Parts: sequence; structure tokens; C-alpha cells
Amino acid sequence: MTAEELLHTSIPDKRVELIRGVLVVREPAGYRHGRVSMNLAFLLSKHVEGTEAGQVVSGDTGFKLASDPDTVRAPDVAFISRERLPDPQTRGFPALGPDLVVEVLSPEDRPGETLAKVGEWLEGGARLVWVIDPERRVARVYRQDGTETHVADSAMLEGEDVLPGFSCTLTSIL
Repeated sequence: MTAEELLHTSIPDKRVELIRGVLVVREPAGYRHGRVSMNLAFLLSKHVEGTEAGQVVSGDTGFKLASDPDTVRAPDVAFISRERLPDPQTRGFPALGPDLVVEVLSPEDRPGETLAKVGEWLEGGARLVWVIDPERRVARVYRQDGTETHVADSAMLEGEDVLPGFSCTLTSIL
């Protein structure tokens, strides 16, 4: 399947992604997952609006990360800097990795699949990926330069040079 074909595919009440040309269908996220994603999206949006840094988008937004075969991923939350924003009239999936990608783990997520997804985001142009584990109350921060940081529940998630001035405790979104 191609990214263009994915645009015209409708599977009600399911989340879909395209991974190397293969359609992957998932169940909708549970309550905890949605609550954590929304809490963080709200804080990020407030900061981004106040600084005019760019735009925050929700997990319904797909990004084309690779072609031939196509990969289209949809993060739980993403930030795109003002300089990299696609045309607002863009129909379809922007061919870019957001500057900041947030993935909130669900209980059924497998570590190997999550790491593969992080790699795809970074290879696709993301500069910072936060993987938040609400169950264990921790997060992992992955950077384009290959470094990684562990964040405990009372520690701060930082926007670093991707979203300067943004920070929140992990506890505040859990």
C-alpha cells in the first residue's frame, strides 16, 4: 500500500499506520493513554502558542517518513517548529518528521516495536522523541545525536534546543 492509498482507506474506530507499505491496524488507545497524551498536548500547546514557536498536532496526524515502500506514522503528540511547518492547505501526509515526537506507551506495546518506531522517527527527521511509560511512571528521551536520557516521575521533561523554555514534570502529566 502507498501513502496515497492510505489517505483513501477508512477503517472505522481503529488507528492505522503504514509501515514499509504494510497497513497496521490497532485498537483505539485506552483512557490512561488518552489522558496522558492530552495533558502533555495541552501544556505543549500553551507554551507553543505563547512563544509562537510553531504548532502542536494530535495523534490523528500522519507523517510520511519513508518512500518506496511508504511509511506513515502518527505520533500521540507532535511539535513542528515554525520554520518547518507544512503549507496549511497540505492534503495528505507531510513528508517530514516532526521536531518533537511524543509516544505514550500502552500496556500491550512491545519494547522492540517501540525502539523501531523511535528509530523511524529519528531517521525521518525528528530531533527529539519522548517515550512516556505511564505504568512505570518514567520516560525515555531520544535525541538525533544518538544520546538517550531516563526521566523519573518527579524529574522534568525539557524541550531542550528543540522547544526552548518548555519543561514540565512527568508527574504533572501522569
